[in-house]
Amino acid sequence: MSTQSALLKVMSDAARKAARGLNRDFGELAELQVAKKAPADFVTAADLKAEQVIFEELSRARPGYSFHGEERGLIEGTDKTHTWIVDPLDGTTNFLHAIPHFAINIALQRDGAIVAAVTYNPITNELFWAEKGRGAFVNDHRLRVAARQRLDEAVISTGVPHLGHGQHAHFLKELHQMTQRVAGVRSLGATALDLAWVAAGRLDAFWDRGSSAWDYAAGMLLVTEAGGKVTDADGGEAILSTGSILAGNLDIHPLLLSRLTAAK
Repeated sequence: MSTQSALLKVMSDAARKAARGLNRDFGELAELQVAKKAPADFVTAADLKAEQVIFEELSRARPGYSFHGEERGLIEGTDKTHTWIVDPLDGTTNFLHAIPHFAINIALQRDGAIVAAVTYNPITNELFWAEKGRGAFVNDHRLRVAARQRLDEAVISTGVPHLGHGQHAHFLKELHQMTQRVAGVRSLGATALDLAWVAAGRLDAFWDRGSSAWDYAAGMLLVTEAGGKVTDADGGEAILSTGSILAGNLDIHPLLLSRLTAAK
């Protein structure tokens, strides 16, 4: 199945429409209005415009669904079983620095479970998408996690804590456990794409602490539908509430979990 359902088409169309404005603003960074949201964490006019477009498109297609966006928070709808979880611009700092690695993230949560996901990189025009039980894809191509089984062959990714964010000392302990054993560690600055790339087999695994539901929701489904395993960074299931994640294939995931446990 590489033909999108009506639900996936709604989500994909919303992402592509929001991307038009992001592409324009990315080309005119000098004109971008930037406001500080927190230390080293910026919200831009582009962010807000993109979320507004997505909100309008999804609300028109599925009136009554709740909406949980990074910028506007939770807007409860009349349908309590469905919630859109949206990050209109994941990788804002990359975006502001003209680094062409960022994404639009849209997930649908039904009765507490993520059932559909779209992660779209406007620069590469790669649309990653998945629906529960139906596999994961990038554009028209089926995704599978990498088949590597050894840490010394694995390239993994992580989110590095920055100014005013995260537990720096604990992160360095975890990094020490990883760098001694893997072929490479990357920090690419867009969690949504890290997870999409794990699903695509470009990265063997990803771990992170201290992010939010809209960073992880779509990628969790992409990875599992591509044959991988996703837990929180302690091996538990409460990913969206704990704000931590570990994603990889079925061989690499437990090896990395043991390294994270050793760093405690």
